[in-house]
Amino acid sequence: MREFPAVTKNLLAINILMFIATIVLRRQDIDLNNLLGLHLFIAQDFKPYQLVTYMFMHGGVMHLFFNMFALFMFGRVLETVWGPRRFLTYYMLTGIGAGILQQIVQYIYFETSLSMYSGVTIAPNVVISMAEYLNLWNTVGASGAVYGVLLAFAMMFPNERLFIMPFPFPIKAKYFVIMYGVIELISGLSPRAGDNVAHFAHLGGMLFGLILILYWRKKGDINGPYI
Repeated sequence: MREFPAVTKNLLAINILMFIATIVLRRQDIDLNNLLGLHLFIAQDFKPYQLVTYMFMHGGVMHLFFNMFALFMFGRVLETVWGPRRFLTYYMLTGIGAGILQQIVQYIYFETSLSMYSGVTIAPNVVISMAEYLNLWNTVGASGAVYGVLLAFAMMFPNERLFIMPFPFPIKAKYFVIMYGVIELISGLSPRAGDNVAHFAHLGGMLFGLILILYWRKKGDINGPYI
């Protein structure tokens, strides 16, 4: 671990420690996910700092595991190539960008579908005010930043072959990321009941990552293959 890139290692540690803290403090009736998760900006529980803190919170063990596994696999490669400062800048900006796009999409949904209602039925004979309902909209997870990392890896190493379950054959990184992007877009646009995944946060991480890489490329700050 002595050669393990510092920023990636610290990001992994912070996410894991925050998850442990969430479990411990829950026993004291302190909900860190509610405090530090990203609420819609028109909700009473929204705080500006949540655009940063939400990406260090997770909703469960598997949520944390898959995000950290992807960060471990691809983040350390990018940090080695780019250096710690550029990688940390990229990671944080794509995470913030993911949160911003998620906010925009949620607000559009509210304005087009819910703004005319004063209350919402969340269970039989249980009606809560719209203000209370908006506070339930809470985005957590490093997925937006991680999707940005995946996008960057595919742009820097487009022909790198990846073995991804359940496929029994290797897939080039560029095709893997394009496939994931299409899946997220279709999933985000499909009104599927019970889908609790922030698909547009994932797309936001990829979008802001693309913009940032193209900007750096135009300035001549980074070199390497591109999709």
